[in-house]
Amino acid sequence: MGEQQTELKDFWETRLQADWTESGVGYKSLGRAFNVWMYRVRSEVFRREVGALGLDLSSVPVLDVGSGTGFYLRLWRSLGARSITGSDLTRAATERLRLRFPETEILRLDITDPAGALEPASFGAVSAMDMLFHITDDERYRAALRSIGAATKPGGTFVLSENFLHGREQRGEHQVNHTLSWITGALDEAGFDVVRRVPMLVLMNAQVDANPVWRKLWGGFLRAATLTEFTGGLTGGLLTLAERRLVRVVRESPTTELMICRRR
Repeated sequence: MGEQQTELKDFWETRLQADWTESGVGYKSLGRAFNVWMYRVRSEVFRREVGALGLDLSSVPVLDVGSGTGFYLRLWRSLGARSITGSDLTRAATERLRLRFPETEILRLDITDPAGALEPASFGAVSAMDMLFHITDDERYRAALRSIGAATKPGGTFVLSENFLHGREQRGEHQVNHTLSWITGALDEAGFDVVRRVPMLVLMNAQVDANPVWRKLWGGFLRAATLTEFTGGLTGGLLTLAERRLVRVVRESPTTELMICRRR
């Protein structure tokens, strides 16, 4: 494991050990109450889009990469999946996931180098939700997609969420927001064809692909509106009313989007 990847692992070990909730895996500075509402919208979009694929999940083995608190493990189960494997980079998550989901196999692995932990072409559906942009080394990001591609059966489904920037790439210490063209190129190299891309959130997350002035103004509003758990819950509930409509009618989002891919 390289130095950069070790730092990433240590960062998430510390963060998830301290906060194994929606805020720990979500937009931490906005508090748990707001994040709970945000994840309700994520849930609705995921269930709608994956449910529309017509997968026979009673017989399709599913892998979730970067399972965190197990949010998407629950969603796969609710959609009818019977054979689910969860995974995470950290001990903080995997040990708790094994207690929370005793019927589910939970692997501790680095998807950029799974070291034989995943059988080739053994999963009919794979999800990697809000985790790929935390791989800040570009080659390791590509390696993660290659590992996912190798583990996915031909014709299998890959569901991911990303920021898919139309503007310039944004690089931070613990997150890199790549461009749509860069990500689709890396997916193509890993053997995936894009089926569709839809907004997962519109207003309830950082406006990373918006005009810088709007991004700063809206970010300031969200932080001010979520200074307490009470105001965060109130703001989250009100925004959810608008968000449920927006994720259905807008074609492009300035923040998190969900993409469906198929393995060639």
